[in-house]
Formats: sequence, C-alpha cells, structure tokens
Amino acid sequence: MLTVDNINLYYGAAQALRGVSITAEPGKVTCVLGRNGVGKTSLLRALVGQQPIASGAINFDGTDISHLKPYERARRGISLVPQGREIFPLLTVEENLKTGYAPLKRADKSIPDDVFSLFPVLNSMLKRRGGDLSGGQQQQLAIGRALVMRPKVLLLDEPTEGIQPSIIKDIGRAISYLRNLGNIAIVLVEQYLDFACELGDSFAVMDRGAVKYTCDRASLDPAEISRQMAL
Repeated sequence: MLTVDNINLYYGAAQALRGVSITAEPGKVTCVLGRNGVGKTSLLRALVGQQPIASGAINFDGTDISHLKPYERARRGISLVPQGREIFPLLTVEENLKTGYAPLKRADKSIPDDVFSLFPVLNSMLKRRGGDLSGGQQQQLAIGRALVMRPKVLLLDEPTEGIQPSIIKDIGRAISYLRNLGNIAIVLVEQYLDFACELGDSFAVMDRGAVKYTCDRASLDPAEISRQMAL
C-alpha cells in the first residue's frame, strides 16, 4: 500500500500542496480529480520524488520513502506515466520500451507479454521511431514503458488527454486488466469524469492544492463530484 499523509509542497514561496492525504491499495484504482492547476501533477511529482515535500510523509509497504531519490523509488516499484507522455521521439518503440529496464535487475530485463497483449499496435511498430506515432499510440507506448518496470504502484497523469475515443477505450481496458491482477496499486489523475467513474474504487477531488472531497465507489455520486470539480 502507498499512503500519503498530510504532505505539503512548495515551489519557492508558492504552496502547491496543502495537507494532502490519500491511499492507494493493490487491486484498486484511486482517482484524483480536479481542474487544471489545482495540484494533481504536483502530487504525482511528490510521489515519485521529482519534487521534495516540505512536511508530511509518503509511506510505501510500511517504509517512509519521503526522502528517497526518484531512482530509488523506481527500484521499489513506483512507476509514472507523465502528462504529455514524454517518450523519446528519436528512439524506436522497442528502444523506448527498453528504457524501462533502468531500475530492474538483470534477470528482469525483458518486455512483459502483457505490454503487447494490452497494446498490440506496439508489437507491430517496434522499429518505428516514437516521434512517428500518433498521440494515442505514444500514450500506449508510455504506459507500456511503465509496465516494463514491473510496477507495484502505477501513477497515470491524465492518460486520456488529447486522445481519440477508440484509444481511450483501449487504455480503460488496460487499466481494468491491471487492477484485476490484484498486485498493482493504481493512482489515476483525470479530468475526464466518466472515465474516472467507470474505473475508480476511491475518489479525491482537489482544489487549490488540497483534497476537498472524497468518496468510495459505494457512495459514488458523479453529479456531486462534478459539482465539487466546478466549485
């Protein structure tokens, strides 16, 4: 389990996160919702260690990882699919996938079959350059690269942004499959409410760097989440 306990984060004098607490459990999807600029990406940056927190704690498998470097967190199994995908445009699809080998032990340095069963297009484009792929294909590649790392926690930053509906459905099926494996905790940052409500097990709405509303699937009211996001 990943537990975020009352974390605060600053960019200089500007406070980006204010006492944020969430949890992510294996076999479940935690959805973080909110408009642009409310702190969702800052939260993910804090989880992977790209931005240090000022106070609070991030615990993973019972260990405080708040002060670990990003590569140390990656080795423990925390993997990020960043907003904007950030694939390497001049590397081939295969080479992009293999960049996920970086935190792995030698014996694990292979591309899991799941990557190609979830996203068959990647297998047919292994020798194509990443920059030649469509936006949706690049998103699939970014998720595939994260899966190469054999994550215990998978962080997805707005994976539906700018993606055509058919590929959004493919990504939704992939997330459902990964959740049902039961051994990966998924944190899904989204603005697309229908997509989040279809997949989520718990929900947190952020505003001005703080979590202002939470619910679980049993008490899910999409209209109320939409109202909270619009306030």
